[in-house]
Amino acid sequence: MNPHLTDRVGRIVKLANEIAREYELEYVGTEHILLAIRKEGTGVGSLVLEDRGISYERVKEVVDGFVRKSLDDTWVFGRLPGSPHFRNVMALAIEQAQKLNVKEVCTEHLLLALMQERDSVAYQTLVELGCSSDDLLTDIAKRTSSRT
Repeated sequence: MNPHLTDRVGRIVKLANEIAREYELEYVGTEHILLAIRKEGTGVGSLVLEDRGISYERVKEVVDGFVRKSLDDTWVFGRLPGSPHFRNVMALAIEQAQKLNVKEVCTEHLLLALMQERDSVAYQTLVELGCSSDDLLTDIAKRTSSRT
């Protein structure tokens, strides 16, 4: 079974593109996916973060801190900033949906995928905000079992 992306995930990707443009970047990174999930506000991924008391503003604050540090590091070491692992997160989200035996990739699968991409700004942000893969999986299971 190959799960397909829900319309909401399509909106998340579009919103992530818009957020990346607001940052004046020419790539969409994992941090933009995370910000888009929380900003969109209606998917299970966003609701799980809301249940944990994590607002869009708080996510943005932490992301901005990591982005600033990354830009400082880039300047100091003279490296061009590398593109975050956007495609890998999308592939991991599909794998998450397959593991959970569902037909559609939803925001909760994106959130779980972000927690697997350990070298990403989104992962670092989620950890900074007190999230772990196990906790998010438990929270998602509670949310999704109540809607079936």
